[in-house]
Amino acid sequence: MTALTGTRALARLALRLDRVRLTVWVLGLAVMPMATAANYLTLYPTEADLRAVSGVLTNPSLVALSGPLFSVSIGGLTAWKIGVTEFILVGLMSLLTVVRHTRTEEETGRLELVRATVVGRYAPLTAALLVTALANLAIAVLIALGLMATGLPAAGSVALGVATGLVGMLFAGVAAVAAQLTAGARAASGIASAVLGGTYLLRAVGDTGPTWLSWLSPTGWGLHLRPYAGERWWVALLFVGVTALFVTAGYALADRRDVGAGLVPDRPGPAQASPALRSPFALAWRLHRGLLLGWAIGLALTGAVMGGAATGIGNLTSPNQQLTDILTRMGGRTGLTEAFLAAIFGIVGMVAAAYTVQATLRLRQEETSGRVEALLATRVGRLRWAASHLTIAALGTALLLALSGAAGGLVYGAQVHDIGGQVAQLLGAALVQLPATLVLAGFGTALIGLAPRLSSLAWAALIASVLLVEFGALFGLDQRIVDLTPFAHVPKLPGSAFTVTPVLWLTVIAVALGAAGLAGLRRRDMPVA
Repeated sequence: MTALTGTRALARLALRLDRVRLTVWVLGLAVMPMATAANYLTLYPTEADLRAVSGVLTNPSLVALSGPLFSVSIGGLTAWKIGVTEFILVGLMSLLTVVRHTRTEEETGRLELVRATVVGRYAPLTAALLVTALANLAIAVLIALGLMATGLPAAGSVALGVATGLVGMLFAGVAAVAAQLTAGARAASGIASAVLGGTYLLRAVGDTGPTWLSWLSPTGWGLHLRPYAGERWWVALLFVGVTALFVTAGYALADRRDVGAGLVPDRPGPAQASPALRSPFALAWRLHRGLLLGWAIGLALTGAVMGGAATGIGNLTSPNQQLTDILTRMGGRTGLTEAFLAAIFGIVGMVAAAYTVQATLRLRQEETSGRVEALLATRVGRLRWAASHLTIAALGTALLLALSGAAGGLVYGAQVHDIGGQVAQLLGAALVQLPATLVLAGFGTALIGLAPRLSSLAWAALIASVLLVEFGALFGLDQRIVDLTPFAHVPKLPGSAFTVTPVLWLTVIAVALGAAGLAGLRRRDMPVA
């Protein structure tokens, strides 16, 4: 038996388990560039139209958001609009896939049973990387074919597909390392996701400031491969080299640890718990605090970086109708700066919702791991246990939004010499996103209580919300479809009048979904595998 024995069988098993999940990811990521290009062909049919819009897309604020525009063409505009989004999503797909088929399998104990058969030491990690590589290859090929089908140049189409696939594989390598460091899948996903978020911030700062920072970011490399703008194929070598380093490190670290353990050892707790852990809420806080701290740092930095970038949008001396239309779709209806800030905090709200979903689904994780049975064997009831986690999910989301708004207000306010006014204004712009995030928490709770095996659909709801809000207008979708996402009903602050009605309705929907989920949780069997 070799270290790779059983890789083929494990890869087939992973493909079977993920056949629906990966199909949705692959098709969604492949269709977005093609649909974007097709809509731009309709919106900007002449060279004059392209030149009119391209002049304003070089504004530093928009560069920080989506990257630089390298080519005044339909292809260049498509790469500008879709590139960073594709890179973030494909990186997320890849890291989640690798962690799911490595660390999650270990944490649940299934991998220990599998390795009791004829399976080599490196087979699980190799199978996870192979499955992820196949998904990224399919995405790259379909992106290239789809863009060429719209009439765009073949070289640029292939370059954008290759860049997307290479970004995905690099973060698969990052996840391969993260899965060796900790004993928990959630922590491994958190580490890899933090690296992904950090690369976005590096690119945003580097594209508007010190250029060398952008070259430290894989999302920056994807843009600097320059699809449709004189492709730099040598940039692909950066991806290949760094991915190889991460994958090699992943295998080396896997060789140095025991199954089920991480290289960073768990610290043994005291023999007796402190009085602060005598309630379910205190225990839930202990379980959530590390995750919340990481998210707090990330969103505070995001708010500060984007708040600093907002001043550049005001430098546009002759904004045209195309820019106004773009920013109006993104959020806000009065000044350009207010529209940009509304767009930024709309995105921040959806990012914070990822924490909301992750914290909510901790209920399901506690159930499937078997830990909740020991807790419920005491005087703690189901509703009290669930309420403790949901309270932290809601309050934690509010804290994340507040930190982002305050950081953005401080930086932007310092630049316009109005710290007090801007902190208050951007706090409002951030916190108004809270009811929409709570709808996703309520949806996740409803799934856990009524259809626990489908609880992962809470992530699908979040991804669908992002796509509908960001690309619904561009793709010409009926507004009734876009309105299916809670974020479509959030008041666009600053820049628009605050209306309490949609906020109240979102809150009512969130409470109703949560109540339905808790009622189901109270009545159904536990645990449900």
